Amino acid sequence: MRVGLVQMTSGEEVSANLDAAIAGLREASVGGAQFVLTPEVTNVLSSSRKVQEALISHEEECEFLLALRAEAKALGVWVLLGSLAVKTHDPDGRFANRSFLISPLGDITARYDKIHMFDVRIDDRESYRESSHYRPGDRAVVAETDFASIGMTICYDLRFPRLYRELAQKGAQILTVPSAFSPVTGAAHWETLLRARAIETGCYVLAPAQCGQNTEKRSTYGHSLVVAPWGEVLADGGTEPGVTLVDLDLDDVEQARARVPSLTHDRKFEGP
Repeated sequence: MRVGLVQMTSGEEVSANLDAAIAGLREASVGGAQFVLTPEVTNVLSSSRKVQEALISHEEECEFLLALRAEAKALGVWVLLGSLAVKTHDPDGRFANRSFLISPLGDITARYDKIHMFDVRIDDRESYRESSHYRPGDRAVVAETDFASIGMTICYDLRFPRLYRELAQKGAQILTVPSAFSPVTGAAHWETLLRARAIETGCYVLAPAQCGQNTEKRSTYGHSLVVAPWGEVLADGGTEPGVTLVDLDLDDVEQARARVPSLTHDRKFEGP
């Protein structure tokens, strides 16, 4: 099967982000993709709570989501809407960073809320506290499609290998990692971590990414990657917006796991 990764530079103009997402879906579909993926926070990327509050909607009122569902149906393709920032009804008013799997009929078949919050201080100039704007999810998700079982994750989840191991042990053949990685941590860790998650699980890893200067204060690394179950990088989307097309052979999942069946070799231990 063929997959298409849409690399974007989402910013604070929701309509422009929607146009870019739809254009990416259409380009991928014309290129033969049956499964198209967009990055984390496809709808709006902003570090301003005031801006987010003005632009973000509840899921049931989200026109961005409705438009992408309609586009998936019109094109007849599976879509992973990498994530949307959506409002919740939580008393503290925090948002959710939510990934959606959409069928070729336009139906939402699975949702996943990002579990791990990016609360880090990279250096004196660059720090993030995602948990101040977003509340963490608490449920891992393996979604079933007519072509594969998909383990859904988002960005900073990538640093928590236990999540990926459990997804694979629950049947995932493809792991999705839509992201908006920092240029600093991206250059240092992005490819290494994605390859490690593929090797550890024997899964394909599909990681559509944000790229470029998203806002005055925020830029992202790009380099959307497709990694094979044996750890080879099959495609790199570079640093500019665009679409990356790759053909997957799911037999490679079983072959990789047969060669090194580590998913079945867990042992209990005590300590430290």
